[in-house]
Amino acid sequence: MHPDHDHLQQAAKDHLWLHFTRQGAYRDSDVPVMVRGEGAYLFDSAGKKYLDGLAGLFVSQLGHGRTELADAAAAQSRELAFMPLWSYAHPPAIQLAEKVASYAPGDLNRVFFTSGGGEAVESAWKLAKNYFKLTGRPMKHKVISRSIAYHGTSQGALSITGLPMLKQQFEPLVPSTFRVPNTNAYRADEITGGLLDGSDPEAFGRWAADQIAVAIENEGPDTVAAVFLEPVQNAGGCFPPPPGYFQRVREICDEYDVLLVSDEVICAFGRLGHMFGAERLGYQPDIITCAKGITSGYAPLGAMIASDRLIEPFLEDTAMFAHGYTFGGHPVATAVGLRNLQLFEEERVLENVRDNEATFRATLERLLDLPIVGDVRGEGYFYGIELVKDKATKESFTAEESERILYGFVSKQLYAEGLYCRADDRGDPVIQLAPPLICGPEHFEEMEQVLRVVLDKAYALL
Repeated sequence: MHPDHDHLQQAAKDHLWLHFTRQGAYRDSDVPVMVRGEGAYLFDSAGKKYLDGLAGLFVSQLGHGRTELADAAAAQSRELAFMPLWSYAHPPAIQLAEKVASYAPGDLNRVFFTSGGGEAVESAWKLAKNYFKLTGRPMKHKVISRSIAYHGTSQGALSITGLPMLKQQFEPLVPSTFRVPNTNAYRADEITGGLLDGSDPEAFGRWAADQIAVAIENEGPDTVAAVFLEPVQNAGGCFPPPPGYFQRVREICDEYDVLLVSDEVICAFGRLGHMFGAERLGYQPDIITCAKGITSGYAPLGAMIASDRLIEPFLEDTAMFAHGYTFGGHPVATAVGLRNLQLFEEERVLENVRDNEATFRATLERLLDLPIVGDVRGEGYFYGIELVKDKATKESFTAEESERILYGFVSKQLYAEGLYCRADDRGDPVIQLAPPLICGPEHFEEMEQVLRVVLDKAYALL
């Protein structure tokens, strides 16, 4: 037991406002308090051990307790603890920008640092609008994104987000954002209105991509600035793109002179076995937004990576991208990011994901023998397990069942059994898994065993 357990509990309830949390849920129970991490495991204030099946929040690529990253932060703090990137530079930001650009596909050579992912998305939308104004197309300002997609919580990023229930209490938001269907092949019949059932993935991918062209035409090509898409969509439970989807999207964006933004806040830095998801899936974006894994969570940092052509109007003598953040590109954060990526190379982290991803998939797919598991989908170390009432009809939970079973039982029981992951019903009910990239088959087996026990009991509650 942590010596300050009782005090921490009371102080948490009295003073700490948790994010995306029902505060009232802890009125009569303890707030989970994590005090230590080691490798793929977390330890709470009572000393209990948990397998980190979500890498914190798709963040802890190298796992917990990495002294190399702590040492990099300490060394930089002693040398230069803070300096903004407002007209000045410092070595770790320069070096990390060079390193990130060396990994980025094509001519994405310009790295604009932020404090996190939402800020990176905001920066990309502002750049798109500013770029088209400076190049003589001032009407191009609208954004297209996908239904159920999550792109952040700030006013602009939330406007691009395709989750109505997250948006309603904050409306009115920034106007001029529009939604198109996502690529959930398991629900293709519903998404296409019965036109396709998902049995032909390429046809479904072509149809889904073509809806972007329809949306651009409906809004007017002269008014649309950008399309924001995740390589593998997070919200809804890991929707990989069907074959040819992104290649068709690239053609559409080129045809209508629209920027393709690859939102890789989750998918970048090894989550799909490559530094960037666009590389894994074989498409060329105009902008990449990223964060999370760039430091493996040892310091807050994000980035917008833009193509050379997008900075050209800002290279004129008096031009300026009038945008920035006090802590964007913080010296300590960028020093940590640089050491993080060096460790990726030294420890062959990307190779570990690629070597083990098939085993991860196969281990999770064993759960398909459970009547409550309708679909297992994902790529790399990023998976969703969709839960259903009826496997034959794909009938999903009612709102009451989702509340009672997904949140009231599954989420709590997985945690009680020592697995930290995510139960989510922002689309259909799913469990999400995204372990640290250092994990291997023994960790997959542990996940499967806990999931099997909990989901078997959950089905009995339906």
